[in-house]
Amino acid sequence: RGLSKRPDDLERLRGITLPVISYRELLHAMSNFSDANFLGSGSFGSVYKGILADGTTVAVKVLNKNLLFEGASKSFDIECTIMRQIRHRNLVKVIMSCSSGDFKALVLQYMPLGSLEVCLHSGGHHLNLFQRLDIMIGVACALEYLHRGSSETIVHCDLKQSNVLLDENMTAYISDFGIAKILVGLNSSTLTATLGTTGYIAP
Repeated sequence: RGLSKRPDDLERLRGITLPVISYRELLHAMSNFSDANFLGSGSFGSVYKGILADGTTVAVKVLNKNLLFEGASKSFDIECTIMRQIRHRNLVKVIMSCSSGDFKALVLQYMPLGSLEVCLHSGGHHLNLFQRLDIMIGVACALEYLHRGSSETIVHCDLKQSNVLLDENMTAYISDFGIAKILVGLNSSTLTATLGTTGYIAP
């Protein structure tokens, strides 16, 4: 049996805004999309390393212009909404956003060691047992917060190795909330289609 939505709560979430950065400033921070600053790519775009005017090193997640259909744009808007409202030591922090014409980007906390996937499968890193346990505990703490500790229950829907990032101390951070679902109280209000990676989508 379907449950009614709570539009007042959903509208409050959609009304949350991010600090903004201009396209020109962001372009300068990324050295004009320099290949040297390219960090990787995902389902909806690419990620670049950037240095803001104040010297802060950041990661810039740029939405692919070829994917500016309703679903991708909505995914970007949802990620802005979710990452602005949540605060936890094991969740990647959003710093600001940029939206200029067909250009959309999120400016995120930079993770110098990259993803857990890279650390597990590249020859340049070796995770010992204690580091692996710390990473698992960090991810579990973040999920506990998303499910029970935040003002609204949030289900990530696409948790996988490439969406777990590591800082210089090997602390784990969950990232990429573009397809997450916000569950308001006991009511499930899916703000985007389920587009998760097969094998990692929560049932």
